Amino acid sequence: MPHVHKYRRAHPPPRIQTIMSTGVEAADEVGSSFSQFKLQRAPYNVRYIIYEIKEDKIQIEKQGARENNWEDFCADLPESDCRYAVIDVEFETDDGRPTSKIIFLSWAPDTAKVRSKMVYAGSKEAIKRALVGVGIHLNATDRSELEFEQILPAVKRFT
Repeated sequence: MPHVHKYRRAHPPPRIQTIMSTGVEAADEVGSSFSQFKLQRAPYNVRYIIYEIKEDKIQIEKQGARENNWEDFCADLPESDCRYAVIDVEFETDDGRPTSKIIFLSWAPDTAKVRSKMVYAGSKEAIKRALVGVGIHLNATDRSELEFEQILPAVKRFT
C-alpha cells in the first residue's frame, strides 16, 4: 500500500498586503489649502503648490505666484529629491478655447535616494485622499518628462 502524505494547514495563508503604508499622513493644511486653491481664494490664489514630506507629515513647501508659469514651477522642483505638487495648467483646447486644469504631479527623479523614492511612492495615497477633486495624476522621473510639450497631451485628454 503506497504511503500518502496529507498536508493540512490549520489556517489559510495570510492575504498579501498590496498597498504600502509608510505611516506618513497629510497635514490638516493640505486639504484645506487645496480647497482654497481650487477656488483661487486668498492666500491660495497661486499657480502651484509643492508639497514635501517632513517629520512624517506631508506639508506645503512652496507656492508659486499666480504670474508664474510652467518653467517657474519646474525650476522650483528639487534636482535630486522627491516632491508632490498641484498646478493649475492653462492652455488652449484643440478648438482654440482658453481653459485650465488642475493636475497632481508626483516628482521622483532618478537621482533621488532610494529611501526617499520609496517613502513618497508609499505615501502617495495619503495625499491623494487629501486633494479631493484632482482628476489628472501624472508622474515624472526626469526633467525631460516635465517638458510642457510632454505634459500637454495628457492634460488635453481630460478636456
